[in-house]
Amino acid sequence: MADTIADTRRLFTKPQNLNDAYGPPSNFLEIDVSNPETIGVGRGRHTTYEVRLKTNLPIFKLKESSVRRRYSDFEWLRAELERESKVVVPPLPGKALIRQLPFRGDDGIFDDSFIEERRQGLEQFLNKVAGHPLAQNEKCLHMFLQDESVDKHYTPSKVRQA
Repeated sequence: MADTIADTRRLFTKPQNLNDAYGPPSNFLEIDVSNPETIGVGRGRHTTYEVRLKTNLPIFKLKESSVRRRYSDFEWLRAELERESKVVVPPLPGKALIRQLPFRGDDGIFDDSFIEERRQGLEQFLNKVAGHPLAQNEKCLHMFLQDESVDKHYTPSKVRQA
């Protein structure tokens, strides 16, 4: 057997300057789910959330966008990603069926603490999904994040970089 000698030379690294350390990151994708608003009355009552995107990734046509989405839109996105992509899609925060029962002592799914808990879960879901390189190619994700309304009758396809 031949003796092997470990190579202990250091890799060459260029010194970091202030712009490298404190400048904008080379690639970033920030998604916030915020400003929940409950609208409507009776059975038509629902909560919408503002979904804000900031990115410099070339795959996204808009570098900043803000849209409003309701929980059912998130359910649609999850179902589309499961159907169309090769990505393992994380779960959404639960439906809270017990909270929808009548004659409860609180506001059920419209209770502030529940809405905040759901908002956090939806934000985590979106950041996990949108951070996945394969999911970033899906038209449904781009439509969800950047189009004013979601066309649920769209033709599924991949997004190509400009």
